[in-house]
Amino acid sequence: MAVWTGCAVLFLESLCPPVNLLSLYKDPHKKFTVFKVIKLTLTDSAGGLGGYEILKLHDADPLLGVEVKFLDVDACHRFLKSYVSGTVRQSLSQHAGRLLAVSHELKVETQLKAGTHTLDLCLDSLEDCLQHIHLSQSARLRDDEIEDLEQQLQNQALGQTPQPPPPPQQDQPLSSVQSFHFQRGVFEDRILTATDVHSFSNGVGRQWKHVGRELAKSCRALKGPAIDNLAYEYEREGLYEQAYQMLSRFTQAEGRAAKLGRLVRALEDCKLNGLAENILGIA
Repeated sequence: MAVWTGCAVLFLESLCPPVNLLSLYKDPHKKFTVFKVIKLTLTDSAGGLGGYEILKLHDADPLLGVEVKFLDVDACHRFLKSYVSGTVRQSLSQHAGRLLAVSHELKVETQLKAGTHTLDLCLDSLEDCLQHIHLSQSARLRDDEIEDLEQQLQNQALGQTPQPPPPPQQDQPLSSVQSFHFQRGVFEDRILTATDVHSFSNGVGRQWKHVGRELAKSCRALKGPAIDNLAYEYEREGLYEQAYQMLSRFTQAEGRAAKLGRLVRALEDCKLNGLAENILGIA
Protein backbone atom coordinates (compact mmCIF):
# COMPACT_ATOMS: atom_id res chain seq x y z
CA MET A 1 0.00 0.00 0.00
CA ALA A 2 1.39 3.41 -0.99
CA VAL A 3 2.43 5.77 1.79
CA TRP A 4 0.29 8.92 2.06
CA THR A 5 2.28 12.13 1.62
CA GLY A 6 1.50 15.72 0.77
CA CYS A 7 2.97 19.22 0.96
CA ALA A 8 1.75 22.60 2.15
CA VAL A 9 3.30 25.99 2.83
CA LEU A 10 2.39 27.89 5.99
CA PHE A 11 2.98 31.63 5.62
CA LEU A 12 3.57 33.65 8.80
CA GLU A 13 3.59 37.38 9.45
CA SER A 14 3.79 39.11 12.81
CA LEU A 15 1.26 41.90 13.34
CA CYS A 16 3.48 43.45 16.03
CA PRO A 17 5.90 45.90 14.32
CA PRO A 18 8.81 45.32 16.75
CA VAL A 19 8.82 41.60 15.90
CA ASN A 20 9.50 40.69 12.27
CA LEU A 21 9.74 36.91 11.96
CA LEU A 22 11.39 37.03 8.53
CA SER A 23 14.06 39.51 9.68
CA LEU A 24 14.69 37.49 12.83
CA TYR A 25 15.11 34.31 10.78
CA LYS A 26 17.64 36.08 8.55
CA ASP A 27 19.64 37.09 11.65
CA PRO A 28 22.29 34.34 12.18
CA HIS A 29 21.98 34.80 15.96
CA LYS A 30 18.17 34.47 15.97
CA LYS A 31 17.70 31.92 13.17
CA PHE A 32 17.84 28.86 15.44
CA THR A 33 15.36 30.36 17.92
CA VAL A 34 12.82 31.19 15.19
CA PHE A 35 13.20 27.68 13.79
CA LYS A 36 12.64 26.20 17.25
CA VAL A 37 9.44 28.26 17.65
CA ILE A 38 8.13 26.90 14.34
CA LYS A 39 9.18 23.33 15.12
CA LEU A 40 7.47 23.38 18.53
CA THR A 41 4.33 24.87 16.97
CA LEU A 42 4.13 22.16 14.31
CA THR A 43 4.83 19.45 16.88
CA ASP A 44 1.96 20.74 19.03
CA SER A 45 -0.48 20.95 16.13
CA ALA A 46 0.47 17.70 14.35
CA GLY A 47 0.39 15.67 17.56
CA GLY A 48 4.09 14.84 17.96
CA LEU A 49 7.43 14.86 16.20
CA GLY A 50 6.45 12.21 13.66
CA GLY A 51 4.26 12.53 10.62
CA TYR A 52 5.84 15.60 9.07
CA GLU A 53 9.12 17.26 8.19
CA ILE A 54 10.10 20.84 7.41
CA LEU A 55 11.67 21.04 3.94
CA LYS A 56 12.56 24.71 3.67
CA LEU A 57 11.87 28.18 5.04
CA HIS A 58 11.15 30.72 2.30
CA ASP A 59 11.72 34.46 2.11
CA ALA A 60 8.30 35.64 0.91
CA ASP A 61 8.80 39.22 2.12
CA PRO A 62 7.09 40.34 4.30
CA LEU A 63 6.02 36.76 5.04
CA LEU A 64 8.07 33.83 6.28
CA GLY A 65 7.05 30.68 4.40
CA VAL A 66 7.37 27.26 6.04
CA GLU A 67 7.28 24.40 3.52
CA VAL A 68 6.06 21.24 5.25
CA LYS A 69 5.88 17.69 3.93
CA PHE A 70 3.31 15.53 5.71
CA LEU A 71 4.20 11.83 5.89
CA ASP A 72 1.01 10.68 7.56
CA VAL A 73 -2.62 11.56 6.79
CA ASP A 74 -3.57 11.53 10.47
CA ALA A 75 -0.84 14.03 11.36
CA CYS A 76 -1.97 16.24 8.47
CA HIS A 77 -5.59 16.01 9.61
CA ARG A 78 -4.62 16.96 13.19
CA PHE A 79 -2.65 19.93 11.88
CA LEU A 80 -5.60 21.14 9.78
CA LYS A 81 -7.97 20.87 12.75
CA SER A 82 -5.50 22.88 14.86
CA TYR A 83 -5.20 25.44 12.08
CA VAL A 84 -8.97 25.83 11.77
CA SER A 85 -9.47 26.16 15.54
CA GLY A 86 -6.75 28.81 15.87
CA THR A 87 -4.51 26.55 17.96
CA VAL A 88 -1.63 26.94 15.51
CA ARG A 89 -1.66 30.72 15.94
CA GLN A 90 -2.04 30.42 19.70
CA SER A 91 0.82 27.94 19.98
CA LEU A 92 3.06 30.07 17.78
CA SER A 93 2.34 33.15 19.91
CA GLN A 94 3.09 31.32 23.13
CA HIS A 95 6.37 29.78 21.97
CA ALA A 96 7.52 33.04 20.34
CA GLY A 97 6.68 35.02 23.46
CA ARG A 98 8.74 32.65 25.60
CA LEU A 99 11.73 32.01 23.34
CA LEU A 100 11.97 35.44 21.68
CA ALA A 101 11.35 37.24 24.98
CA VAL A 102 8.40 39.24 23.63
CA SER A 103 6.95 41.32 26.46
CA HIS A 104 3.41 41.37 24.99
CA GLU A 105 1.17 38.89 23.19
CA LEU A 106 2.48 38.24 19.71
CA LYS A 107 -0.32 38.38 17.15
CA VAL A 108 0.42 36.47 13.96
CA GLU A 109 -1.33 36.46 10.59
CA THR A 110 -1.24 33.09 8.79
CA GLN A 111 -2.03 31.73 5.36
CA LEU A 112 -1.94 28.11 4.23
CA LYS A 113 -1.38 27.04 0.63
CA ALA A 114 -1.01 23.75 -1.21
CA GLY A 115 0.31 24.28 -4.72
CA THR A 116 -1.81 27.04 -6.27
CA HIS A 117 -4.68 26.49 -3.82
CA THR A 118 -5.20 28.82 -0.87
CA LEU A 119 -6.59 26.45 1.74
CA ASP A 120 -7.96 29.25 3.89
CA LEU A 121 -10.77 29.48 1.33
CA CYS A 122 -11.93 25.89 1.84
CA LEU A 123 -11.32 25.22 5.52
CA ASP A 124 -14.98 24.25 5.96
CA SER A 125 -14.09 20.99 4.18
CA LEU A 126 -11.03 19.33 5.68
CA GLU A 127 -11.33 16.50 3.16
CA ASP A 128 -10.88 18.98 0.31
CA CYS A 129 -7.87 20.47 2.10
CA LEU A 130 -6.35 17.01 2.59
CA GLN A 131 -6.86 16.26 -1.09
CA HIS A 132 -5.14 19.50 -2.19
CA ILE A 133 -2.21 18.79 0.15
CA HIS A 134 -1.96 15.20 -1.09
CA LEU A 135 -1.90 16.36 -4.72
CA SER A 136 0.81 18.91 -3.93
CA GLN A 137 3.87 16.67 -4.07
CA SER A 138 7.30 18.27 -3.78
CA ALA A 139 10.41 16.75 -5.33
CA ARG A 140 12.52 18.86 -2.98
CA LEU A 141 14.82 17.22 -0.48
CA ARG A 142 15.19 18.87 2.90
CA ASP A 143 17.27 22.05 2.59
CA ASP A 144 20.83 21.87 3.96
CA GLU A 145 20.10 24.79 6.26
CA ILE A 146 17.12 22.94 7.75
CA GLU A 147 19.28 19.84 8.24
CA ASP A 148 21.74 21.95 10.24
CA LEU A 149 18.98 23.49 12.36
CA GLU A 150 17.41 20.09 13.04
CA GLN A 151 20.80 18.80 14.18
CA GLN A 152 21.22 21.79 16.51
CA LEU A 153 17.79 21.08 17.96
CA GLN A 154 18.68 17.43 18.55
CA ASN A 155 21.97 18.43 20.19
CA GLN A 156 20.14 20.84 22.47
CA ALA A 157 17.65 18.12 23.44
CA LEU A 158 20.61 15.91 24.37
CA GLY A 159 22.03 18.67 26.56
CA GLN A 160 24.74 19.79 24.16
CA THR A 161 25.37 23.51 23.74
CA PRO A 162 24.40 24.78 20.27
CA GLN A 163 27.41 25.94 18.32
CA PRO A 164 27.53 29.67 17.51
CA PRO A 165 27.07 30.55 13.84
CA PRO A 166 30.34 30.48 11.87
CA PRO A 167 31.89 33.85 11.03
CA PRO A 168 31.03 35.26 7.59
CA GLN A 169 33.26 33.82 4.92
CA GLN A 170 35.69 36.17 3.28
CA ASP A 171 35.66 36.47 -0.49
CA GLN A 172 37.43 33.47 -1.93
CA PRO A 173 40.25 33.91 -4.41
CA LEU A 174 39.16 33.29 -7.99
CA SER A 175 41.21 30.10 -8.18
CA SER A 176 39.12 28.42 -5.44
CA VAL A 177 35.72 29.48 -6.79
CA GLN A 178 33.86 26.90 -8.88
CA SER A 179 33.65 27.96 -12.48
CA PHE A 180 32.48 26.82 -15.90
CA HIS A 181 33.51 27.52 -19.49
CA PHE A 182 31.30 29.11 -22.09
CA GLN A 183 32.62 29.92 -25.53
CA ARG A 184 36.08 31.34 -24.74
CA GLY A 185 35.32 32.70 -21.27
CA VAL A 186 35.44 31.37 -17.72
CA PHE A 187 32.53 32.26 -15.42
CA GLU A 188 31.79 31.78 -11.74
CA ASP A 189 29.33 28.92 -11.27
CA ARG A 190 27.10 30.73 -8.79
CA ILE A 191 23.56 29.97 -7.69
CA LEU A 192 20.89 31.32 -10.04
CA THR A 193 19.44 34.68 -8.99
CA ALA A 194 16.01 36.26 -9.46
CA THR A 195 17.59 38.44 -12.18
CA ASP A 196 18.75 35.32 -14.04
CA VAL A 197 15.25 33.85 -13.85
CA HIS A 198 13.74 37.09 -15.19
CA SER A 199 16.26 37.37 -18.04
CA PHE A 200 15.64 33.76 -19.03
CA SER A 201 11.85 34.09 -18.89
CA ASN A 202 11.92 37.32 -20.86
CA GLY A 203 14.05 35.94 -23.70
CA VAL A 204 13.42 32.23 -24.12
CA GLY A 205 9.98 32.44 -25.74
CA ARG A 206 8.50 29.15 -26.98
CA GLN A 207 11.81 27.34 -26.42
CA TRP A 208 11.28 27.20 -22.66
CA LYS A 209 9.94 23.64 -22.90
CA HIS A 210 13.07 22.43 -24.69
CA VAL A 211 15.29 24.03 -22.04
CA GLY A 212 13.12 22.53 -19.31
CA ARG A 213 13.54 19.06 -20.77
CA GLU A 214 17.31 19.49 -20.84
CA LEU A 215 17.26 20.53 -17.16
CA ALA A 216 14.93 17.60 -16.41
CA LYS A 217 17.75 15.17 -17.26
CA SER A 218 19.25 15.99 -13.85
CA CYS A 219 16.23 17.45 -11.99
CA ARG A 220 13.48 15.18 -10.65
CA ALA A 221 11.05 18.08 -10.24
CA LEU A 222 10.90 18.57 -14.02
CA LYS A 223 10.68 14.93 -15.07
CA GLY A 224 7.64 13.13 -16.46
CA PRO A 225 4.61 15.28 -17.22
CA ALA A 226 5.84 18.28 -15.18
CA ILE A 227 6.72 20.44 -18.22
CA ASP A 228 3.42 19.83 -19.99
CA ASN A 229 1.52 20.38 -16.75
CA LEU A 230 3.16 23.78 -16.32
CA ALA A 231 2.30 24.70 -19.91
CA TYR A 232 -1.34 23.81 -19.32
CA GLU A 233 -1.58 25.41 -15.86
CA TYR A 234 -0.11 28.77 -16.93
CA GLU A 235 -1.34 28.86 -20.55
CA ARG A 236 -3.49 31.94 -19.94
CA GLU A 237 -0.62 33.85 -18.32
CA GLY A 238 1.57 33.51 -21.41
CA LEU A 239 5.09 32.35 -22.31
CA TYR A 240 6.92 34.54 -19.80
CA GLU A 241 5.01 33.09 -16.85
CA GLN A 242 5.35 29.53 -18.15
CA ALA A 243 9.11 29.91 -18.47
CA TYR A 244 9.31 31.69 -15.11
CA GLN A 245 7.41 28.93 -13.32
CA MET A 246 9.55 26.22 -14.92
CA LEU A 247 12.87 27.77 -13.90
CA SER A 248 11.48 28.70 -10.47
CA ARG A 249 10.54 25.07 -9.92
CA PHE A 250 14.09 24.09 -10.90
CA THR A 251 15.67 26.54 -8.43
CA GLN A 252 13.30 25.59 -5.61
CA ALA A 253 13.83 21.86 -6.08
CA GLU A 254 17.59 21.99 -6.57
CA GLY A 255 18.39 24.58 -3.89
CA ARG A 256 22.12 25.28 -3.77
CA ALA A 257 22.65 22.99 -6.76
CA ALA A 258 20.64 25.30 -9.05
CA LYS A 259 23.77 26.71 -10.61
CA LEU A 260 24.26 29.10 -13.50
CA GLY A 261 26.43 26.58 -15.34
CA ARG A 262 23.57 24.04 -15.53
CA LEU A 263 21.28 26.61 -17.15
CA VAL A 264 23.95 27.76 -19.59
CA ARG A 265 24.69 24.17 -20.64
CA ALA A 266 20.97 23.57 -21.21
CA LEU A 267 20.77 26.73 -23.33
CA GLU A 268 23.80 25.60 -25.36
CA ASP A 269 22.21 22.21 -25.98
CA CYS A 270 19.09 24.01 -27.26
CA LYS A 271 21.17 26.29 -29.55
CA LEU A 272 20.22 29.35 -27.50
CA ASN A 273 23.72 30.78 -27.11
CA GLY A 274 22.44 34.32 -27.59
CA LEU A 275 20.21 34.05 -24.54
CA ALA A 276 23.09 32.56 -22.54
CA GLU A 277 25.23 35.54 -23.53
CA ASN A 278 22.49 37.91 -22.39
CA ILE A 279 22.19 36.20 -18.98
CA LEU A 280 25.99 36.23 -18.57
CA GLY A 281 26.17 39.90 -19.54
CA ILE A 282 28.39 39.31 -22.55
CA ALA A 283 28.25 42.28 -24.90
